[in-house]
Amino acid sequence: MKKTDTRQPAGFDRRTVLKGAAATAAVATGITGFPAYLKAANAPIKVAVPTILSGRVAILGQSSVAGLQLAAKEINDAGGIEGRKIEVVTRDSKGKPDEAARMTRDMVNNEGCEIVLNAEASGATFAVNETVRDIKKFCLHSCSETSSLTADPKNQVPWAFRSCRQGIHDAVGGGLYAAEVAKAKGLKRWATCSPDYAYGRANTEEFMEYVKIFAPDVEVITETWPKLFQPDYTENITALLNAQPDALYSCLWGGDLVAFFDQASLYGLFDQFEAFAVNLTDYPVITAIKNLPEGVHGGSRYHKDNPDTDANEAWNEKFRANSDVLPTNWAWQNYTAMSFIIEALKKTGGNTDAEKMAAATAGLTIQSPFGVDGTLTMRESDHTLVNYVVGYGVTIGKEPYVKDFTTTDWATITKYEEEWKKRNGYI
Repeated sequence: MKKTDTRQPAGFDRRTVLKGAAATAAVATGITGFPAYLKAANAPIKVAVPTILSGRVAILGQSSVAGLQLAAKEINDAGGIEGRKIEVVTRDSKGKPDEAARMTRDMVNNEGCEIVLNAEASGATFAVNETVRDIKKFCLHSCSETSSLTADPKNQVPWAFRSCRQGIHDAVGGGLYAAEVAKAKGLKRWATCSPDYAYGRANTEEFMEYVKIFAPDVEVITETWPKLFQPDYTENITALLNAQPDALYSCLWGGDLVAFFDQASLYGLFDQFEAFAVNLTDYPVITAIKNLPEGVHGGSRYHKDNPDTDANEAWNEKFRANSDVLPTNWAWQNYTAMSFIIEALKKTGGNTDAEKMAAATAGLTIQSPFGVDGTLTMRESDHTLVNYVVGYGVTIGKEPYVKDFTTTDWATITKYEEEWKKRNGYI
């Protein structure tokens, strides 16, 4: 080729040159949307966390963030994932579904978050679930216990998982426990007082269904449904006292449960019949009740003595040393969520692609202080957590606040869960 020949070498044209220039510019400027391998090797992996950080149930978000931050700190102190640190980006949705969905999109689109750890209550969780379906981001739901979130095929998202307890699991374990107490004490007439939204109604229906399965003589004589974050429970308490049941079941939670217990105690409600409260034993809840009644049956949310192992005791001490809030059910569930994210990232080599993360998470078993045998598993069939502690204990007026824990084995839980899924057309 002569020096004056302006033709380009074979295999090159103007389009090829422009592509090369664009790729070079992308490496230099970090253009969003280019493949992960073009990103700076030390760029943090940002995790979006929509949750509730204000209002009467702010403890949900506060303890959730404390739990997941503890797991993030542990991996970051160890060098991160392929040299990349975990960075947590939180937003306060105040529990509003539309805000939770909007904030999730914003954290992904404008903050550069690559993974969603959804620490919302059930109402907002369903909104986030549809959001991650649409934007195709790997997601772990860490607080919602509404069974249909992962049990109903219509709600399932290929890259969304649940790292927390599920209502049907508590219903089987709690129903079996309550039925034994009912048969021993002749508790045939039951009342319920639970929050009036998806979780409250589904959880209560499932719990009473299993009490009746295991103790067929039981009947529900009255139900009362306070609104979420309701300030005054006088009407509900009056309805319960007028009904004169033998036993009461409630799945009120957080500040709502504290307010109900404080107000009900003024009327002597807990002196008049047996009470079962699945969400009672979270430390910030049980310690906030002014005069904790003894003998109330509380679900095993989180307690340092259940499971009664050195690993659980050590985690309890570590959490308290690194947090301004007490450990809760939400704390261990979010610590678990981040732990699954970390283990999945290790398997993908730091690749946050939704499908690759999902493949790494489905069926994954991790070591955990919260498992009945020291492990937790993300069940592959429906992307939900199994092998955590399910049971009940009885309240006492001082530390450790709950005694005599009774747990249900997972063979029993799974057996009745499968039957429940078939009855509801989920399988």
